[in-house]
Formats: sequence, structure tokens, C-alpha cells
Amino acid sequence: MDPVIFSSSIASDLEKVLQSISFSQLFVLTDQNTEQHCLPKLQSIFPPKSIFKTVAAGEKNKNLSTCSEIWSAMTEAALDRKALFINIGGGVIGDMGGFCASIYKRGIRFINIPTTLLSQVDASVGGKLGVDFEGLKNHLGTFNEPETVMISPEFLETLPEEELRSGYAEIIKHGLIQDKAYFEQLNVNDWKNQDWKELIQHSVGIKKQVVLADPKEAGLRKILNYGHTIGHAFESHFLDTEKHLLHGEAIAIGMICEGYLSLKKLNLSPEELDTINHTFLRIYGKFSFEDSDLTPILNLCLQDKKNEGSVLMFSLLEKIGTCTFNIPVTRDEIEEAILYYKNLELS
Repeated sequence: MDPVIFSSSIASDLEKVLQSISFSQLFVLTDQNTEQHCLPKLQSIFPPKSIFKTVAAGEKNKNLSTCSEIWSAMTEAALDRKALFINIGGGVIGDMGGFCASIYKRGIRFINIPTTLLSQVDASVGGKLGVDFEGLKNHLGTFNEPETVMISPEFLETLPEEELRSGYAEIIKHGLIQDKAYFEQLNVNDWKNQDWKELIQHSVGIKKQVVLADPKEAGLRKILNYGHTIGHAFESHFLDTEKHLLHGEAIAIGMICEGYLSLKKLNLSPEELDTINHTFLRIYGKFSFEDSDLTPILNLCLQDKKNEGSVLMFSLLEKIGTCTFNIPVTRDEIEEAILYYKNLELS
């Protein structure tokens, strides 16, 4: 079966996929949002005895407590190892649902149906699964590929504008790390009016190429983390606050900070850094935070999974379209990069 299916009619395409797979039971995971807005598009094609489980939405619920709730529902339904698990949701549901399926009875098969732009261009490809733990993003997890991923632009119609904007940050990142021409053709001045289907397919193609070359993130795949070391730290620090950041909003901050580190460490040109800054500030604006936030954000950077011992390893840009990895960066340099962002002026 094709590992990624681009669908223009998600219900009939999923029905064909289910007819091609032998399974004993079907378990469908949604969150409160996708239960209301996305499940109705598919409800009619599920077998009569399918089991449905809905969990609370949002990154703050991507934890072992919610996993326990899911595993309890799976156990209560007496799912065996031939059961099939379907995730209908954004990156949180795909990561957490895939993780739960991979751990239950040493693993059952699962299908991901990503419903946000972010999950369609990013979390849908690469087999990374996991949950947050003690305030650390994706701290517990595993690699495991779904049976298939079904991507449909139909679901984008259900998204609020800020969720679309969040996903767009990963599209911009794909251009910055691997495809300068792609970055330059993005319509950042009128970002809401895009050919989303074309952008999703191109971004998925970039990510698939990188992941195929390095499935377990031993080397090249690390370039996909550009902007994520500092971005994840911002996302985690503000997660349970009124200043909560969506993933793409946090990564946009991270890409400006890590662009500055690219200037310092790899001689990214000042002109290209200005282009990166202008792109993100135009779309995401400027996020304000206090000096007192700096130390906890730095401490979270130290917990990043790419670090090797006490050395912080970054993926940074040599130029727009070319990213390299395993660049050692000190805590002081990270602080300098965050303060650079803090003091940037909106043009």
C-alpha cells in the first residue's frame, strides 16, 4: 500500500483502504475538535462495531495520563493484535495515537489521517511518535511507520486561521532547509491565498526524501529540526500560560533565533537573515516575553534530544536552501540569539 495517499475524496478513499486490509476490530481516535468537525465526513464508512474514543484536545493533553485513558479503552474493548487503529486529528493525535498503538501488546497497525495543515506537511511523514513528559516536548517516544497516511485538503476547511498559519511555518522551513526556489515562490505577502494542495505535496516530498535517506535521525534528518531547539523551548515554557504558543508560532521564533546563530556560526549572509526575519515577522508578528522567561527557556534547550552530553547540537543554515547539522552551540550563544529576537524591531 502507498505509504502516503493524497485524497480528493477522503471517505471513499478510506473505504477502499479499509477494504484492502484484513483486521479484527477497528479503533478510531479523535479529539474534541476532530470528533465534531472531521469525524462526520467519515462516520458512514466505518463498520458497525467500530470503537470510538475521544480525548481532550491540545498539546497540554499529549501525555501519559491521556495515553492511559486510551490504553484503558483499548483494553476494555479487548482489542487483539490484529486490530487496526485510526488516528483522525492533528499532530498531537497522530503522535500520541501512533505511540499508543505501537506500545499496546507490542504494537498494532495504525493509519494516520492528519486534519491540520501542520500535521499534513510535518507530523504525517517519518514515523516519529511520542508524548510530552514533565514539561519536555516529545520526551518519550518511538519510531514506527503507519500502514498509510491519508492526506486530504478537505479538512483544511475546518481549521481556524491561526491553525493554518501555524502549519505554514513548517512549509516555510522546508524551503529554508532544502529548496530555495520553493521558499522564494511562497506567497508570504498574502499567505492565506495559496494552492494548499500543491504546497502540501511539495513539502511532503521534501520531508520524505530526507526521511528515506536517514530514517532514524542519525544524520541528515536532523536538518528537519531547524528552528526547533529554541522553538520547542518557547512552546514548552508558555504551554500552560495565557501566552500559549501554537507549534508553528513557536518554531517561527526559533527559526529567527537559529537564523541569527547561522549568521554567527556558518556565515549565513546578513541579507538572507533579514529575508528570514522579514518573512516570519510579517506573518507571525513579534512575540513579547519578559527577561525572567530567559533562564527557564535556556534550561529547556539543554534538554533537547539532539544534544550530545553537555554539548548543544543545532541544525543551522549555510544559506537559504542549504542546512547542515551537528553544529555545537554554547548556552551563552543561545542566550544571545534569543535576546537578538527580543530586541528585533518590526519593520
